[in-house]
Amino acid sequence: MSHTLPYAVNCSLLFTELPVHERPAAAKAAGFDAVEFWWPFARAVPGDAEVDRFVAAVTDAGVRLVGLNFFAGDMPGGDRGLVSWPERTNEFRDNVDVVAGIGERLGTPGFNALYGNRLDTVADHEQDALAVENLALAARAVGRFGGTVLVEPVSGPQPYPLRTAADALTVLDRVRSETGTTNVGLLADLYHLAVNGDDVDAVLAEHTPRVAHVQIADAPGRNQPGTGELPLDRHLTDLQAGGYSGWVALEYKPTGATVDSFEWPAPRRRHA
Repeated sequence: MSHTLPYAVNCSLLFTELPVHERPAAAKAAGFDAVEFWWPFARAVPGDAEVDRFVAAVTDAGVRLVGLNFFAGDMPGGDRGLVSWPERTNEFRDNVDVVAGIGERLGTPGFNALYGNRLDTVADHEQDALAVENLALAARAVGRFGGTVLVEPVSGPQPYPLRTAADALTVLDRVRSETGTTNVGLLADLYHLAVNGDDVDAVLAEHTPRVAHVQIADAPGRNQPGTGELPLDRHLTDLQAGGYSGWVALEYKPTGATVDSFEWPAPRRRHA
């Protein structure tokens, strides 16, 4: 039996041919009820008018924002989060307030906190201790309205230390044990796990109860399902069989126009 999990559109990788504020409506027009975004602003703390415009774009489109990233620095330049970066901790914590404000207004359940690259100037154990502190702080902020902070293994830049599900779960265990924070969970991006060499079948068999959000792209290429070799439908079926009932975010780079990349999902899965 194939899964019946609903899909959400990542509007930071899809519909990039449109301005940011037009993407939620484009997702709705394509038949989807939910979207997610990386941090959609240039700064960690945008102006109130910028925030209001973004919130209105989601609300007016009639979609739900089911995932939002905390500010992660200069992503095109190689930054992958501020959570473990001592010199930018105040920037991260200021951003947490903005993220929580948006999330509360839009009823967002999941918030991706990219861990941050390893730094030559700071000992690993110092970065890890700071990360625990910052993840707990972020979780308290979004926990006020039922949100969960997500920790994600990522492929690509080697200085990013969380490569496998086990790496991320170690961090989550430490946050729980040292701070008592429970609203933290694994972001299972099946593309990142697969290209990093993780055994995705084993991860899902053992850790599905700890998965709080799912993202997909095919591999190689990080394009839409069907363009690579990953058994994504089987993985999603296994997730659902293991008790996962959340969203599956389409976080891929379309090979052509975004709307043309939606030919593979069943229309009924676009709705909650």
